[in-house]
Amino acid sequence: MIESAEEFVRLRSSENKDEYDRSAFEEASLETWNKVIDEYPDYACWVAFNKSVPLEILERLSDSADDRTRTFVATKRKLSKELFDKMSRDKSSVVRGRIAVNKKTPMIILQRLLSDPSESVVEAARYNLERRS
Repeated sequence: MIESAEEFVRLRSSENKDEYDRSAFEEASLETWNKVIDEYPDYACWVAFNKSVPLEILERLSDSADDRTRTFVATKRKLSKELFDKMSRDKSSVVRGRIAVNKKTPMIILQRLLSDPSESVVEAARYNLERRS
């Protein structure tokens, strides 16, 4: 378990693959994740990248001003229906595109994305819908 924000930053910055991998897979407390976001904002996207990050943290990160962080959030399969909906309406077509290809995006959201202003989002949503049919 990652015990502190400083440990997470050290692991994520490490050139040692085992340490680097820990930053992507190990759990941390809500307090630790929140501290990373607050004190090391350049690492917020890597919090979203972590495979065990809780939904509560993903909800917070979905409000990030950083497109990259929101894009990483949009790749998660464990999003709530409300978070899938919110991310599917994101200002960034890249974020909406990640929702369009997410295998867990609810069908109703994919159908709505067929009317997205970005053709790449529409194509991704169409492809995802076809694969599920």
